[in-house]
Amino acid sequence: MSKVWFVTGANRGLGKEIALAALGNGDRVVACARKAEAVEKEFAALGAGERFLALALDVTDQDQSTEAVREAVLKFGRIDVLVNNAGYGQLGFFETLTHEQMERQYATNVFGTFNVTRAVLPQMRAQRSGHILNISSIGGAVGFGGCPAYTSSKFAMEGFSEDLAIELKPFGISVTIVEPGFMKTDFLDSSSVKYGDQVIDDYASAVAEQQAHYGDRNHQQLGDPKKFGQALLTIVAATDPPLRFAAGSDAVAMSREALECRLAVLEQWRELSESTDGEG
Repeated sequence: MSKVWFVTGANRGLGKEIALAALGNGDRVVACARKAEAVEKEFAALGAGERFLALALDVTDQDQSTEAVREAVLKFGRIDVLVNNAGYGQLGFFETLTHEQMERQYATNVFGTFNVTRAVLPQMRAQRSGHILNISSIGGAVGFGGCPAYTSSKFAMEGFSEDLAIELKPFGISVTIVEPGFMKTDFLDSSSVKYGDQVIDDYASAVAEQQAHYGDRNHQQLGDPKKFGQALLTIVAATDPPLRFAAGSDAVAMSREALECRLAVLEQWRELSESTDGEG
């Protein structure tokens, strides 16, 4: 039986490739972006017909999220897979970021995910089935330095997803945290990535080095978005899908290194940690 996918941020990058993979699998897709015409333009040549619905959705707007879900269910009758993909990268060292920049990052990456998930869950609970794919990042498992707004927003998504998975298991709803490594998308284009607005002399050389580094990596990343989309089809088809999925050999290597380091530090300080226990 074909599934109904609800994909946010579907007009480009990973969101577009996820939607294309689902359509290529014979599934039905609700593709959302801030401007529906942008989505329609990207998918116009596909000829998906009745299996495709483009909707305007600003994930920071709870009412619009609720309306988009209503339209999706009206069209297809259900939602089987929610892909919380909409987001962007606010890079920059913490002191170079304004309060407004931090708020905007969280409004989209974190609260946007909350808004869409809140709108979809009543439908999935009624079905007693569903799968939520929260597109995090290897930056949700490992800090890089120079991007605390972005990484902390992804760490927040991971904590949210872990807890949500426990809450939703009794209703037959799965949650998978997807942690892509560096994928060959326009994530590092000026239309997507942003840097800090505050100029601080002490950070000047580090800021210049960071921007040059990411500029050089733009469209040279290791990960293949098309293969990524196909991998998520396998995750959704699994009878026992994982809570976490690291996408890309770079993501696997960085995640492994972080886990090994964390275990080593835990063991190094275990005696002091356990000394804080009270008397039984």
